Amino acid sequence: MIKHLDGIYETVDYQPDSQVCLYYNNEYENYPPHWHPSFELIMPVSNQYQVNCGKETFLLREGDVLIICPSVLHDIIAPETGERIIFQPNISALSIKELNLLVSMISPFVLITPEDYPMIYEQIQKNMLEIKEEYFSHAPFSESRIYSLFLEILVLVGRNQKSFSGQNTAASHSRQREYAEKFLYISGFLEEHFTENISLEKMADLAGFSKYHFSRLFRQYTGSTFYRYINMKRIDYAKSLLINPSLSVIEIAFQSGFSSLSAFLRMFKQINNCTPTEFRSMYSGKKNMDRAFLGSA
Repeated sequence: MIKHLDGIYETVDYQPDSQVCLYYNNEYENYPPHWHPSFELIMPVSNQYQVNCGKETFLLREGDVLIICPSVLHDIIAPETGERIIFQPNISALSIKELNLLVSMISPFVLITPEDYPMIYEQIQKNMLEIKEEYFSHAPFSESRIYSLFLEILVLVGRNQKSFSGQNTAASHSRQREYAEKFLYISGFLEEHFTENISLEKMADLAGFSKYHFSRLFRQYTGSTFYRYINMKRIDYAKSLLINPSLSVIEIAFQSGFSSLSAFLRMFKQINNCTPTEFRSMYSGKKNMDRAFLGSA
């Protein structure tokens, strides 16, 4: 399935003039730790499928859907038999103001099961099957239809979060709409300024809330504390910089928005279960060994 793997960085094998990739996979093959800038949605059609994301291990049953956000390190353990849909849509070209908030609510991954998401499980499963049919149909406007089905999946998951569920009165809907609009603005602001020195107090003031109310709402909407959210953004950005061997780790730490190397190293290890140097070595892989061999020859 992985056709272009450079160390741990996968270049997704999109078809010419396309930004979506789908495999109907039935291979008995394990895939080593890797990451890519696209989403990855995995749904077993027959038999189970094991996916490891960081320190989390998921044993997907038939029909379960695992949504992995961009830049998340993961590996896959395949059974001897089985079939599964593996869908990788690129969202970098999409310009939708709500998309950052949706991604933050799902990040770093979410597993859709009938137990945890009974109201939307069947619809998401249906969308995944329809995405597969559209992908192989080569019908006119199939990619547009695929993106619409994918975005519907994100919206279903976003609306099913606690911040949007259980709101039945008109007043509640109005308040939730107001909060959502504010957090759309906050999400867009953070997307542009996450490498800067941004405090919780400053963002609360920008949103028009007290620090404590903002903290509570932020966790409700994103599933994360404010500072962990910022650090996740910075670490994702740092991983893209680590691909460049000309940048030192300390340069990357400061460019990513960390005030000290020690803080960067601690947070990187906590999120990725490896150090930046180990991450870079995994990315470089065989190239580093080849250079060392040539240098000693």
